[in-house]
Amino acid sequence: MHWETCAGHLLDGDRSLGATTAVAVVGLGYWGPNLVRVLAERTDVRVRWVCDLDPGRLAVIARRYPAVGVTGELDVVLADPEVEAVLLATPVFTHHELARRCLEAGKHTFVEKPLAPSSELAGDLIELATERGLVLMCGHTFLYSPPVRAVRGLIEGGQLGELFFVSSSRVNLGLHQRDVSVIWDLGPHDFSILLYWLEELPRSIRAIGRASIVPGIADVAFVTMEFESGLVASVELSWLAPSKLRRTVVVGSRQMVVYEDGAPEPIRIFDRGVVYKDPETFGEYHLSYRAGDIRSPHLSNDEPLSLQLSDFVHAVSTGQGDPRGLMLARDVVGLVEAAEVSLREGGTPVALEGNRVTSGAG
Repeated sequence: MHWETCAGHLLDGDRSLGATTAVAVVGLGYWGPNLVRVLAERTDVRVRWVCDLDPGRLAVIARRYPAVGVTGELDVVLADPEVEAVLLATPVFTHHELARRCLEAGKHTFVEKPLAPSSELAGDLIELATERGLVLMCGHTFLYSPPVRAVRGLIEGGQLGELFFVSSSRVNLGLHQRDVSVIWDLGPHDFSILLYWLEELPRSIRAIGRASIVPGIADVAFVTMEFESGLVASVELSWLAPSKLRRTVVVGSRQMVVYEDGAPEPIRIFDRGVVYKDPETFGEYHLSYRAGDIRSPHLSNDEPLSLQLSDFVHAVSTGQGDPRGLMLARDVVGLVEAAEVSLREGGTPVALEGNRVTSGAG
């Protein structure tokens, strides 16, 4: 399988110079204000509405952006013929219902990750958007991160050699979600990055974890994936860590890479490895260790969210979306579903085929 983001403006046919796209942002919790901020800074976008059930949140936006309309009713937004696109930053369990309403109203739609609370519902949204000829995009913002793209370039170029394993930690203290587990909350970030880098689904996934604070809501999880290539990926997810960490290690036969989001040097390339030589007799095998230079490449400081919204606005202006990005978004939901099945069944491996869970205890 191959996934690409539409980053870099793959689409042609922009509207006339100076045209603006009227948009609405629904949901002003943690991420919604960031969407409003980036969109409001664009000269080719007019934020026409913000929508939220909390009057206090609406008041904050109204003070900051007095030209933007505020409402607590999505129907008001959808009834406005000037609104071309709606961006949703609402709880996961609302994604399908709200996105479907937007698409049925003829609005191009951006959905914060994950695309939907199940792969079946994600597929429903993709099918509806395709039928209506509307742009649908999922907010996997890390795919627009310069360090993430740089690591993909190293993998594609063969610089790392054969990939052995990937180990990732995405942990912090706080932001417990009331409606979803830590796998649904944090997992889509690492799952999307892995699919983007490796361009293949794992053949199996398993997860163990614990609901330490809120009964029934896992706040720590350890997820392991095995791929047909032999690569193993391990992802640690937690809301109960003493400090914030966003760190991924990719180990190859030629070189190794450490990607740490937010670090002064977000990528460090290690020219290190182990060379194995078969013994010529029944004696012990011989290992030689290579310890070379450590290099930190120069990266752009472009804001990933700004890059992603630029592509969304561009896609809206042309009326054409990116089906490959939607395929990745759907597959991310499938991985989360499979990990949740394994978690409920005590860490039983769950086989994956075509983004569908095909086995598992019970």
